[in-house]
Amino acid sequence: MRLLFVHHGFPGQYIHLAKHYAARPENKVVGVGDKANLLRQKLQMPGVELLGYDTPRPETSRGNTYDGHVLQAITTGRVVAHGAEKLKQSGFRPDVVLAHIGWGGAAFLKEIFPEAPLLLYCEFFYRAQGADTGFDPEFPKREGALGARTINAPLLMALDASDHGVTPTKWQHRQFPSVYRPHISVVHDGIDTDVACPAPDAGDEEIVTYVARNLEPYRGFHVFMRAIPEIQRRRPAAKIVIVGADSVSYSPPPPPGETYRSRLLRELDGKIDLSRVFFRGTIPYPEYLALLRRSSVHVYLTYPFVLSWSLLEAMSAGCLVVGSRTPPVQEVITHGKNGLLVDFHDPGELAARVDEALRAKAKLKRLRNAARRTVVDRYDLKRVCLPAQVRLVRDLAAGRLRPASS
Repeated sequence: MRLLFVHHGFPGQYIHLAKHYAARPENKVVGVGDKANLLRQKLQMPGVELLGYDTPRPETSRGNTYDGHVLQAITTGRVVAHGAEKLKQSGFRPDVVLAHIGWGGAAFLKEIFPEAPLLLYCEFFYRAQGADTGFDPEFPKREGALGARTINAPLLMALDASDHGVTPTKWQHRQFPSVYRPHISVVHDGIDTDVACPAPDAGDEEIVTYVARNLEPYRGFHVFMRAIPEIQRRRPAAKIVIVGADSVSYSPPPPPGETYRSRLLRELDGKIDLSRVFFRGTIPYPEYLALLRRSSVHVYLTYPFVLSWSLLEAMSAGCLVVGSRTPPVQEVITHGKNGLLVDFHDPGELAARVDEALRAKAKLKRLRNAARRTVVDRYDLKRVCLPAQVRLVRDLAAGRLRPASS
């Protein structure tokens, strides 16, 4: 089979699927992504031909962020289409094209490869109400509700050109327009539960963990930080370990020269015992998994937005999770069954729940076991998710899935 993967941050969510097909010599796999990202990762994927593009930086006439996002996506789509045309001229004809809905890369692929089914990775569709927009009034996005509608314009272009879509959770599926939902399958990217597994003995040390790609409001970093003084008052022996970089992935950027970490540390100056708080930055994956295995309580907070892999990896590693009572988390965690839930906006409740989890650690071991079972049963990479992804690609290539435009 000949497969073309297009993702600005390649491999991104395609890491397992691309490796699966690349491991078979009869397949031809091409991966396309932003050149700077590929170089930064020093990416090497045996069996995958890697092609990079330079992401354009168009300027708008008025500096309007609405115009800028749409123009950025369209210009990126043109650049990717130009590269795809050269790939076509070289003789490559994909049986299936797999492309991420974001960044504009999928917009014009159907014009280059009209005969190839286009399988879209549908990560998120923005809503003016009921999701991330307006959820946290402390950190409103400058574009607000108007921006939520505008940012969807390139996504709708990609949806209209696609033959089928895939999204990782039911909640993310519900964010898409109803006309497209019947043509979007819910299949998670998958968690390698054989790798993310519990340690034989987590030990008696009290370790509270928090993990995010970046320390930012979308993942509740500000709420967690504001809970630390009360956690430390209640649990004088607890160590708090925070993993994540000081940039932003989704949240409004802080003022120049500032990070959300520096901002919160300044706000909480004198209220936190920093000798018991450890900022680890970005750490290697094996070290991250080892930390989860030692964790006594793992805190996961998020806006109503894309669900992080880290939550499911923590559950797979047997963590006792205290999570936010927001729809993406509630799809996975049932309070008192396989984890504990709190109001996202309430640092006091978060601190009380962490205290409860630490006090009743032995009693709540059943929650840890149930959390792992949840991931093994529903999100296991090798036995559940990857086989479902492969079936989807196979059925699409064979014409057994209706086009999204039908």
